[in-house]
Amino acid sequence: MNTNNSALGIGLLTAIASSLCCIAPLLAVLAGTAGLASNFQWIEPIQPYLIGLSVLALGFAWYQQLKPVAMDNCGCEVPKSSFFQGKGFLSIITVFAVLMLAFPLYAKALFPAQEVSAVAIVDQDQVQTIEFAVSGMTCDGCEGHVEHAVKGLSGIVAVKASYKNENTIVKFDTSQTTLNQITAAIKTTNYQVKNHTLIP
Repeated sequence: MNTNNSALGIGLLTAIASSLCCIAPLLAVLAGTAGLASNFQWIEPIQPYLIGLSVLALGFAWYQQLKPVAMDNCGCEVPKSSFFQGKGFLSIITVFAVLMLAFPLYAKALFPAQEVSAVAIVDQDQVQTIEFAVSGMTCDGCEGHVEHAVKGLSGIVAVKASYKNENTIVKFDTSQTTLNQITAAIKTTNYQVKNHTLIP
């Protein structure tokens, strides 16, 4: 059972590690430490390997758990294993690992609800839409992190971040918020703003 516990531990740790780049932005927003998220960006390129290792380790743990137990020569009853060596505990760990592996798929939904405050627009000519080229975002959690930071500014009409397009599009009232303030808000998340483009 010692091999089984090792496989179980490896499976659990790699499942958590594979999602750290997506968990960190959420934890950063909840803890109020915006810079925390970028510390785990290095995980994103090795994420497929961590997922594969997690699946292999948990698969091996299940194989060890489900293989037939060898009977002893005297026909004596094999002692029962503890809860931590049984199928119930392995099932709990497997479900938790699957939730961790799937975290990038539902991370954005877990960000605290933050609506853009109602903006009183005096002059429609003062409303601009800017596309910021933002690098470093790797999942929906990163998008939520950037959007949360920008929505905290006054004068924001709409904001949409996309890790796939490596951009953030912000519609805002220039009389209430400046381009530099938006850039600074994005930078507080430790993602890099490469440039920006005015969208007519």
